[in-house]
This record gives sequence, structure tokens and C-alpha cells, in this order.
Amino acid sequence: MKSRQALVAFEKHAIRRYFDEKSETWYFSVVDVVAALTESANPAVYWRVLKKRLKDEGAGETVTKCNGLKMPSVDGKMRLTDMADTETLLRLIQSIPSPKAEPFKQWLAKVGYERIQDMSDPARSLDRAREYWQKHGRSAKWIQQRMMGQETRNKLTDYWKDHDIQGEEEFAILTNIIHQEWSGVSVKAHKHLKGLKQQNLRDHMSEAELIFTALAELSTRQIAESEQATGMGENADAGRKGGGIAKKARRELEQKTGKSVVTGENFLPPGKTTKRLKKHE
Repeated sequence: MKSRQALVAFEKHAIRRYFDEKSETWYFSVVDVVAALTESANPAVYWRVLKKRLKDEGAGETVTKCNGLKMPSVDGKMRLTDMADTETLLRLIQSIPSPKAEPFKQWLAKVGYERIQDMSDPARSLDRAREYWQKHGRSAKWIQQRMMGQETRNKLTDYWKDHDIQGEEEFAILTNIIHQEWSGVSVKAHKHLKGLKQQNLRDHMSEAELIFTALAELSTRQIAESEQATGMGENADAGRKGGGIAKKARRELEQKTGKSVVTGENFLPPGKTTKRLKKHE
């Protein structure tokens, strides 16, 4: 199944989703939707109880339409998560007492409509991303760097797709290898340092962190291309080499400035705290 994964926000809640390009359908994480609608301290338990109740009440058909898919979890690992399309979600919402039900339905319709527009005019998604970051206080310089970094990232993942890298889990492993090499910390540790949970790490990077991430991924792709890297082993080796190039540049900059490139700074709302991490290599 050819698909594209992403995070989308409803109010303050991040909701995991993927787009099945074959059927042109969005699928959303049911647990994330439950969390957004109920504010439950344990949405996974809420969903398990609701599933059992629906089955007991003879509404098991709705539950069976929630298919398990491996998605990035809070700890950064790929875990099976119940996913549902728009139609199934609308049925589930009827069983969840929440004042947010109607606003969520409107949001759901809007998300689907925007995706259809994006398919016919890709520039719309870029404009929407730019507007989103501007709304959240990012500078024009930061936005430009974020978008350039995403283009670099896309070229790397395109190479991986064409050279026997299978699925999001292998993508995540290679990404972590590159990140660990250039920054001295894993993706999970970097998110912990910034006090992030389900948020996208790159959306909370400083300008310098974005630049070094892009350098590491650009170097990785060019090395992989020159070596014709294929499969996990060879691409992992290219990732270490590419990340190593960015690591050397990072260390040199840190020696000149006396400041760490990898920081706990983020764009979370005021009141969110960051974690301190042991000094990286």
C-alpha cells in the first residue's frame, strides 16, 4: 500500500495520520482522536473499553474497520496503532460524549478537502505550511530553512525508496543513524531534551540544528549515490559517513563559538519545561 504519513493538529492535540495514495483516503489514529475529544489521561485504555462496549452492543463492524498500522509512537518506535478513515471516525464519534464532537467533524472535513486541493496544486500545501509556521511565530528565515531542509529530506527518502529500503520503520532507523552521528544524540534523546512528545522534532529545531540536519542528509544522499548504496547495510554505512561530515562541521563551529548546536530550545507554548541532557560527543 503506497502511503504518506504525517502529523496534523486539532486544537493542541497532534493526530497521526497517513494518506493511502491508491485509494486517495486519509486514515487517522483512533487513540489520538480519543485523546483530543475526551482529554482522557489514558486514551488507550478509553479506546479499549469503548471497543469492547461497541462489540457487546452489536456495533462490532465499526471496530473491525479500524485497521492496525505501524506508526511512530511517543518513544519514537514504530508500534501498531488502530487507524480509521473519515467515515469510520464519524461513527465512532457518535459513541464518545464530547463537546468537541462538532468542531472535530468540521475539522475532519476541512483536512480531507485540503488534501484533495493539494493533489491538484502541490504549491497549496507549501503555502499552507508557510502560513502555519508564520501563525506560530516562526521567522521568515527559519521557515525558509525548514522548507529547504524538507526538500533535502525528500530527495534522500526518494533515493531510499528506489534502493531497497522498505517502509517507515527502516526509514526511521536510518534517520536515527544519521541524526545520532551528526548530533551526538538519538532522535528520541533530542526530543526529550526539548521537552517534546508527539511533536515533530524538526518543527522545534533552531536554525543551526536545521542546517546541520540538512547537511547530514545531503551528504548521506550524495555518498549513497556515489557508492550506489542498496539495502539497509549499505545505506546505514552511507548515513554514518554523511552524518560524520556534519559532525565535523558542528564540532568546529562549537569550538569557535563556545556554544552547543544541539539545544533544548523549542517553540512550545510558555510553561512547558525542557530537559537537561548529558553533554554529547
